[in-house]
Amino acid sequence: MILVTGGAGFIGSHTCIELISSGYDILIVDDFSNSKPEIVDKIGLIAGKKVRCIHADATDKAMLKRIFNENKIDAVIHFAGFKAVGESVEKPLLYYKNNIDSTLALCETMQEYGVKKFIFSSSATVYRSDNKMPLDEDSSLGCTNPYGWTKYMIEQILRDICVSDKEWAVALLRYFNPIGAHKSGLIGEDPNGIPNNLMPYITRVASGKLEELHVFGNDYPTPDGTGIRDYIHVVDLAKGHVSALNYVNKNTGIEAFNLGTGRGYSVLEVIKAFEKASGKKLTYVIDGRRAGDIAVCFAKTDKSKKILNWEAKLNLDDMCTDSWRWELNRK
Repeated sequence: MILVTGGAGFIGSHTCIELISSGYDILIVDDFSNSKPEIVDKIGLIAGKKVRCIHADATDKAMLKRIFNENKIDAVIHFAGFKAVGESVEKPLLYYKNNIDSTLALCETMQEYGVKKFIFSSSATVYRSDNKMPLDEDSSLGCTNPYGWTKYMIEQILRDICVSDKEWAVALLRYFNPIGAHKSGLIGEDPNGIPNNLMPYITRVASGKLEELHVFGNDYPTPDGTGIRDYIHVVDLAKGHVSALNYVNKNTGIEAFNLGTGRGYSVLEVIKAFEKASGKKLTYVIDGRRAGDIAVCFAKTDKSKKILNWEAKLNLDDMCTDSWRWELNRK
C-alpha cells in the first residue's frame, strides 16, 4: 500500500489516479487545508475504485504511528506542504514549521516501522536563479524565498538519512510548472482565494470570475518580452511519480529528477494558446516585473528519460484545453 500525504491536492489527486490505474493500493492522508474532501470521491469515480482517506495533519506523529500500525505501508509519496511563494515570504515560520515538521514526523515513523521507500514532492525553486538554462539535476542549488528553502532543507535531510541508512530509497522530484487538469473535467487546480499561478488566473478571467489578467513584465530579454517557463501537464507529472515509485522499488540511495517538458513557453504564448483552446479573448494588463522573477526557466529532462523511462507527452494545447474543461465544470 502506498501512503499519499496531501493526496487530495492538485498534483496529489492526479497522482492517486495514475497509481490506482497502475495497480497500486493507496491510502490518502490530507488535512484539507488547501483541498476539498469531495475530491477524494472524484478520484474514486475516475479510477473506478473506492479510495480510503484519513483526515489528518501529516505533522501529527501520533496519528501517523496509528496509520502505520493499522496498515501495511510499503512506500510514501509526500505531497503535503504549504506551497504559496508569496505567503512564505510573509509567514516564514509557518512554512518552515509545517513543511519540515511533516517530513520529520513521516521519516521518523517510517524508520520506526521499517518503511524506507520515499518520494518527495520537491521543486525547481531549489535551483539558483543565476544558473544557465536548461537546468539539469547538477545545476547549482540556492533559493530566493522560504518556500524554496523548505524544499532545499528537506532534500538535505533526506540525503543525510540515506547516508546514515543504506536501505533507504528516495526520489527527489523537482517540478517545474504544472498546469492542466484531468481530461474528465472532474478534478483540477482549485486554489483558495486569488490564484498565485498563471493558469488558474487565466481560466477565471476567461470564465468571468476575475476581471483581467496581470502580466508581470514585458521587458525581459525573451522573444516577446514576457517570462518563459517550463509548463508541464499535471497528468504527465502524475505519471512521473509512478515511474519514480517503480524506480525506488528496485533501487536504494537517493536521486533527484527534473519533471518538466524540456522547453519553455512565454506568458503571451500561454495566453494565445488558451484563447485558441477556449475561444475566449482574454483581457490582460502589463504590470511591472515581480521581485524575484527571472527571464527564463526550463528543465533538462535527459536523466528522467534515461533512468525513470519517463518523459512528458502532452503539449501546451492539451494543457489549455483540459484547464478550460475543468474551469467550465468547476463549481
